[in-house]
Order: sequence, then C-alpha cells, then structure tokens
Amino acid sequence: MAIHLWGGIETMPEVSIFKQNLSDLLGGKSAKGLEKSFGFVTAGDLLQHFPRRYAERGELTSFEKIEVGKPVTIMATVSSVTSRRMQNKRGWILVVTVTDGRDSMQLTFFNQKWREKELQIGRSGLFAGTVTDYRGTRTLTHPQYLLFADGSDSDMEALNQFAGSIIPVYPSSQSITSWQIASSVDVVLASTSDLVDPIPESVREEFELMDWTQALHAIHQPQSHSDLEAARFRIKFHEAFVLQALLEERRRARRGIKAIARQTKNHGRRSQFDAMLPFVLTDGQIRVGQEIAADLNSESPMMRLLQGDVGSGKTIVALRAMLDVIEAGGQCALLAPTEVLASQHFDSVMKLLRDMASDGSLLTSMNNSADGVHVTLLTGSLPSAARKKALLDIASGTAGIVIGTHALIQDSVEFFDLGLVVIDEQHRFGVEQRAVLMNKGRGDTKPHVLVMTATPIPRTVALTTFGDLDVSTLDESPSMRAGVETHVVNAMTVPNHLERVWERMSEEVKAGNKVFIVCPSISEQMNADDIDSDHAGAPITANQKLRSVDETVEELASRFPDIYFGALHGQMKPELKHDVMYRFTEDAANPVDVLVATTVIEVGVDVPAATMMIIQNAERFGISQLHQLRGRIGRGDRPGLCILVQNNFGNEGSTDRLEAIRSTTNGFELAQRDLEIRREGDVLGQDQSGLSSSLRLLRVVEDSELIELARDQVTSIAESSTWDAVLAAIDATDFERVTHLEKT
Repeated sequence: MAIHLWGGIETMPEVSIFKQNLSDLLGGKSAKGLEKSFGFVTAGDLLQHFPRRYAERGELTSFEKIEVGKPVTIMATVSSVTSRRMQNKRGWILVVTVTDGRDSMQLTFFNQKWREKELQIGRSGLFAGTVTDYRGTRTLTHPQYLLFADGSDSDMEALNQFAGSIIPVYPSSQSITSWQIASSVDVVLASTSDLVDPIPESVREEFELMDWTQALHAIHQPQSHSDLEAARFRIKFHEAFVLQALLEERRRARRGIKAIARQTKNHGRRSQFDAMLPFVLTDGQIRVGQEIAADLNSESPMMRLLQGDVGSGKTIVALRAMLDVIEAGGQCALLAPTEVLASQHFDSVMKLLRDMASDGSLLTSMNNSADGVHVTLLTGSLPSAARKKALLDIASGTAGIVIGTHALIQDSVEFFDLGLVVIDEQHRFGVEQRAVLMNKGRGDTKPHVLVMTATPIPRTVALTTFGDLDVSTLDESPSMRAGVETHVVNAMTVPNHLERVWERMSEEVKAGNKVFIVCPSISEQMNADDIDSDHAGAPITANQKLRSVDETVEELASRFPDIYFGALHGQMKPELKHDVMYRFTEDAANPVDVLVATTVIEVGVDVPAATMMIIQNAERFGISQLHQLRGRIGRGDRPGLCILVQNNFGNEGSTDRLEAIRSTTNGFELAQRDLEIRREGDVLGQDQSGLSSSLRLLRVVEDSELIELARDQVTSIAESSTWDAVLAAIDATDFERVTHLEKT
C-alpha cells in the first residue's frame, strides 16, 4: 500500500508494470545502456519514449534533415560498394554508398571487407551512426545496420523485428540504435496487458478512445495508419487528462491548508490611497482588486496569478492588497528577482505612500508611527548593521511591507505575522524558492500568495502551467501612458541608418529626455557570464560580434562629449548600481542622460522621462524580452521610440521575432506569437510548473481544444465517486507526473 499526496489512496495493482525496473525485464546490459543514454530506469520510462517518426517499408528516408555531428538512423538502399587497400597502413577500406532515391551518403568500414557479402547492391535497411563530413561528403563510419529481409534464413531476425509495414524510428543515441530500442520496447510490451486506465470507461466510450494498453501497443507497433492516429489521439488526451487531474488535486489539496483571513471593515487605508492617486484606476484594476480582496477574506490561502501587459498597473493592484492586509494586522513581503528591481520597488512604494497622504495617516516612515506603514528593504548587499535592523523590524512586526530579493528566503528571516506574499516576475523563481517563503507564515497557517507576471500568458499555457492558480488579467493600460513607436534598423546592410539613430539619441537628450541603450554583453572580452542567454538566438560565429556596454559607452562618449553616459550591469557593486540609477531617474547634480545597460533593466525600472530605447544585437533576444525592454519607455506623457538594431545576420526565427515586435505593442498578441515561434518547450519551463517536462505528444498550441476538453472532464469527475480510483490509476501508470507534483 502507498500513502499519497492526496491522502491515503491505495494503488490498485500491487506492482505496476510501469514501475518495474528495466533490469528485471531486459537484463543488465540492455538496461544499463538505456539508463546511460536516456536515463531510463523503469518500464514506464521506456514505454513513454515514443517514436519520433515512422517509415514505410519500401519507402526510403529523406536525407534532407541529416546534420553533421548528430546521431541518426536512416533507411536507405545500397547503390554501390567499393573496396581498396589503405595507402599508409595495412588493411582494406570498404566504402558503401547508400541512397534515399534523391541523395546519397557513404558508409565507411576499416578492415571489414567481409561485409561486402551482406551489403550488396539493392539491399535496403536501417543504418545508424554519427554523421561526419569527409571531404564534403556526409559519412557514417562503422555504422550499425539492420538489413531488411530478402527471404534468406540469415535475415529472419530482421524479419521478426520488423514484421509490420510501418517501422517506428526512435530518438536514439550514438551507442543505442533505433531498432535496439524497438527490440527492448517489444520485450516490455510483451509483459504488458490490461494496464489500469486513469481515464474512466464512460469517458473512453464518449470520445471513442482506445484503452491505455491498446494505445501503447499501437503507438509502438502500429499495424495501420488508422490505429496509429487513434493511438496518438488517445495518448494526447491521456496527457492532457492526467495533467489536469494533478492540477485539480493541487487545488483540492490547497483547500485543506489554513490561512488567516485578512478581513477589513471598510478598507480605510486602501480607499484613502485610491482617493489620492494622481490618476483614475482602470476598470480592470478595480475588478482584480475585488477578486483579491475576496480571496484575502478567506481562511484558505489565496493562490492567484496576476498577469498584465507592460504598464498595466500590476504594482498598484498589489500595493492596494498590501494596505488591506496591513490594516488587518498582517505583514506583506514583495519578492523581486534582482537588487535593481527590489530597489526600484522600494523607492516607488516609499514615494507613492509618502506622497499620498498630507495628513500623515499613510505616511511611510522609518520610525513606525502609530498610523504609518513601515517599509523595509532587505537584499544580500545590505551592510551588516542595516541588515540586523531590517531583520529585527521584520521579526518584531514593525515592518509592514518588506521588499527584497532572494535574501527574503533565507532561514535567518523570520516574520512576526506574514499575511501576504507578492512575487514579482514569478518566472524568475523556482517552485522550491516560492515554497520556502510560503512556509514563513504564522504558526501552522500559510500566507496568501499573489504571483505577478508582465509576460501575458496565452490561455492554453495558463491551463497547463498555472491550472492550479486562479488567474486575474489586466488588459488595459492607464490613460496617461504614451504610445511607443518601433523600428528595425539593419546596421549591416544600411550602416548610415545607424548613424541617424545616434543623431536621434542626441536630439532626445537635448529635448530633456532620457535614453536607454541595451547591449547583450558587458565587455568586448566576453565570457559566458557576460552574455544574456535567456533567449539567445543562434551561436556566435567567428565573424560575428556582440555589442558591449563598455565599448558602447567609450565610443559614444567620445563622439558626444556634451552627453552624460552611465553604465549598468549585473557585475557592478550594489552601491554603484544604486548611484547610476539615482542619477538616471532623479534630478541629480551630475545626471546621467543615457543609460547603457545589459538586460538588468528588463523589468520594473520606471523612468517616466525615458523616451527612447536602442537595443543592440536585437536579433539575440526573444519576443518576451524585447517587449519587456521596450516597456521601459513611454511610461509618462511623452511618446516613446524603440530602435531594434540588427548587428549580425539572424536566422528566420530572429527575423520573425523582430517583425512581431515592430508590428504591435499588444503583449497578449506577442505572447501568442512567441508561443507559435518558440513552442511550449521553451515557454513553459520546468521551474514554472514542475509538470510540463513530462509531456510527450501533447502540444499546447495545436492541442488547445483537447486541453480544454480534458479540463472539463476532470472538473466533472472530481466531484464524483470515481475520483479516488482515477488518482490511484494515475499513480500506477504515470508516477513520473506524480513525482513532479510532489516536488512542487
């Protein structure tokens, strides 16, 4: 019997075939090879290693997608065989040319002339190895091969392995071929019968689904194309169903966790804050504020995702919620991914609260007046004395709002009564980090949690990645925001356009505005840490160059001596970062007019006077990052101008990304386009969900309707008497996903 996350459910079979060790089923040698190449340990690992494509007997495999340096399995026909003596040493070289009917490549064997008897002209088979380039010819050296039967006794093994007309071709490795994987799968499938099925029979009948056992046999050993398609549909539905079931169980488990209801009588602080804002809240901000307030009044912890486009006013919504929690006697923590962003949040919150109330009732001070809101900043670079004071204020309850970086997660940080956790740019934090902060609640209770993202999430991604969270969306921008115009400049083909960019920069500064310049690296002598690789494009080649912060400052400062340039990047000391940001954002005695930075300014930096952004090597960044960077300008009443500079030739994907950014400023449209270009493998990310890495055939973009359908079925079944049986079946057949759930 097994005790599960969802509370005491027994597994239906004593030992599921999915959980059996491969060494028991295949023997030590084969099992070790699969573990070494793919990390497979159990039968379930292997059975969910689906073929990447299928080849028809009698049809040859195209060579078009073969890449040098990559292991491949090809199906081809021998077109010529030659052998010759080696010139510099004793022995023979056997060169076999194989063809797919349009193209050809060579197989090379050293001192294996006897293979001429097997590799005769006209014989077809599978050939596997790592592709090399020898004098301009693609070559497999000493490949493994399996020839198709020609009726002779020597080919009966091949005939038995490939009895069907549809041949599965598996993702393989240099040491394990596709047909060796197929042979291992056959052995495991022979031991597989009547697997417990997580999808109830009534659902299978309604949607004409194969059962789980039939689907696994059909995906690995298809007898017809119709069987193969039915198996693929069943497995996609299976993945969507299991994923939604686990997310549903997360939601149900959350109901058993206790939080302190943060009830306020009249939302006095929040109402006073609203009345003194220099702008009118949008309808969306008011609606989302009501949703959050209702959650805070519950004894179940809020778990809400707040998504909104750049400049939609998420911070204001979060601050209004914090004021409610403080009024109800709790503390609030705002977790930011970088010190630059944490400092920006601290400065903006201090300024907002200090400016809001001339009567002092909302005055933010460092002396914790009776009616005040004490805001504390905690980062890793705080001096020892300041850190000790901050920790004391947090532990004593003096600090109402605590803003910080990962330093907030450390064991030494103890809250008096943590009521609300706000996580900004949540995708920068792993699930374990978030869990640590959630465990800092009072006693056995958990704080309410609000996670924010400025990268709008398409609905299908939200369903698969954040399906256990309540989602609120801000789709309006405050009325005082100005528009931003975007242009792409190709510095390689039209260099004089780049000269005009620098002239335009000078004009903006003379008009009293601020300018950002973003570079992908810090210095000309780049190292791996210098380059922002979060969404990097193709690898850099010898004839390509990345523009750096150091060289850009040096070059432009010499050309424009009347302009004050400042540099900002992640390797600077905290006090230098704070100084340059202060000189860029405030009316300082020695101001910075143009800030040349890496992507440390990607999120949260709010400079209303900034009207122009120039992004060097824009081809290196992804849609989300470019949109975030562009969001740093046009935040006041002056229009913004964003210039995307291509400094190197990009690939087709980079061209699509730049065109998408140029064509619209709508973050929701860009998020969908980003998903289509990059696919969900990059968009989801294991840190965000802990579940997405277990998907095999399901595709978030193409299978959105299927995901919605599965979610509806799960929602209905969860309230029925069969729910426990469904969970037990998932544990028996999809334990990898259960493991992911337990980790998250």
